[in-house]
Amino acid sequence: MPIDLINSFKNPEHIKALSLQIKKEAKEKLSIMEICGGHTHTIMKYGLTQLLPSQIEFVHGPGCPICVMPKERIDEAIELAKQPNTILATLGDMIRVPGSKTSLQDLRADGYDIRALYSPLDTLKIAKENPDKTVIFFAIGFETTTPMSAVLVEKVIKERIKNILFHINHVLVPPPIHAIMSEGANINAFLGPSHVSVITGYDIFAPITRKYKTPVVVSGFEPSDVMESVLRIVREFNEGRCEVENEYSRAVSKEGNTKAQRLIETYFDIRDSFRWRGLGDIPKSALKLKSNFSDLDAETVFASKLSKKPINDHKLCICADILKGRAKPFDCKVFAKACTPKTPIGSCMVSSEGACAAYFKYGQFLRNKSE
Repeated sequence: MPIDLINSFKNPEHIKALSLQIKKEAKEKLSIMEICGGHTHTIMKYGLTQLLPSQIEFVHGPGCPICVMPKERIDEAIELAKQPNTILATLGDMIRVPGSKTSLQDLRADGYDIRALYSPLDTLKIAKENPDKTVIFFAIGFETTTPMSAVLVEKVIKERIKNILFHINHVLVPPPIHAIMSEGANINAFLGPSHVSVITGYDIFAPITRKYKTPVVVSGFEPSDVMESVLRIVREFNEGRCEVENEYSRAVSKEGNTKAQRLIETYFDIRDSFRWRGLGDIPKSALKLKSNFSDLDAETVFASKLSKKPINDHKLCICADILKGRAKPFDCKVFAKACTPKTPIGSCMVSSEGACAAYFKYGQFLRNKSE
């Protein structure tokens, strides 16, 4: 995408114009949950809360796959990394997330072979360079990254690579939204994640609008995208509508990427239930390898090594309430004190997309202003 086109979505005059229009048209108090942590960072980085009328409030949802990964799954990754002649590979911030006793980052410092990947397909190169070792890919992410894991599974099968296993932790966006709303959350509308919708299509949010009478606007991640999406939500309420709208029409369609969807369906099934950090067990909310690929499934191969026992978060951590939109990072007693990006206690701080990380990086001036 040309630089000028990208910058046009950050144009200050356009953003100010949207701000004025929202202030002109907003008539009632609205709590808008941005499902994805990428939206949270845009909102905080560009100070969008200061550009909106006081009756419009953003609340932060569970849209960061690292934030919602329970400690026991991280402990499983740690246990797998400790196995003899093993290389554990995973993406991004997952290495830094603390389990019940340690993290993959600390384990790597102790000499275990743990690799941070830029792409799941890097696993192929690692496996071919280390034929005498088992390479375990710890897969994470929402629907956005799931197709790449499916591509990796397909390549492992077609190329007959025998030293790669998978620990699948792909989770789905709609189920936790249903879980939050079924608890009576005071949320009036949602910003839907556009990168997820590129794969799934925006129609996956239609059941949410129908069941809970909450509009969903699928939004891009630039500041003008977010402001345009808020304006659309305001107009839906003013006009008495409750629909799914697609602000990110430059990349998202109603049907989504059907080729990617077929690839996912070929290699993955939906789990009966999956435990989310802070949200508990949510039915039909995550994926697993199909049973006919069990020889590639680290959860099956190393079943006797993995305890599966649920592990609770630190008692001072309020990430659960933050992920449900019930609290803000400033409400936490240890925020920016005992809990910082260098010494994270909770998942919302350790993940670069977490709400606490966004508030720590961009929101300190807001706290100082309120105090």
